[in-house]
Amino acid sequence: MSHLPDAAEPDIMEPTRWRKNGWSARVIKNDDDDGWSVEITKAGMSEPALVSPWVMGRDKKNPKPFDGPAFATFVKTASEVLDRAARQRDGALNRRLSIAWGGRWYEVTLELVPDEYEPHAVLSAVDDAGATVAKFQVPANFKFNRDVANDWVRAEFPEPK
Repeated sequence: MSHLPDAAEPDIMEPTRWRKNGWSARVIKNDDDDGWSVEITKAGMSEPALVSPWVMGRDKKNPKPFDGPAFATFVKTASEVLDRAARQRDGALNRRLSIAWGGRWYEVTLELVPDEYEPHAVLSAVDDAGATVAKFQVPANFKFNRDVANDWVRAEFPEPK
């Protein structure tokens, strides 16, 4: 049975297992060789955010004991991995263009909504004062590029067909 780390659980600071501040680290044996790895998992996640090689101890057989600086370094790296993945996922689902027209700037955004039953996108425009001036549901395969966004803004945001 897999157990997810919980931020409310007590800290653990053992030679091959640490848990602190919503993160857990576990030193594991590599299946394919005599080496060791460490897996770092964020509380609430079922899969490790990072799996990285770990060093052998002085006996060249067992893993080196885990410590605070190593834990902090791995948590920082795992956090960066999760942040990069989130930015990449956001970039894949959201496309944004800045369009100038009529002395104003508009942020035109196409947000993909990967709904299992009705995937679609939301086309919207926000003016330079932060007001939403148009928002429409469009097909998930809606063509979105600078020419389309420019034409939409210049036509004063009609409902896309």
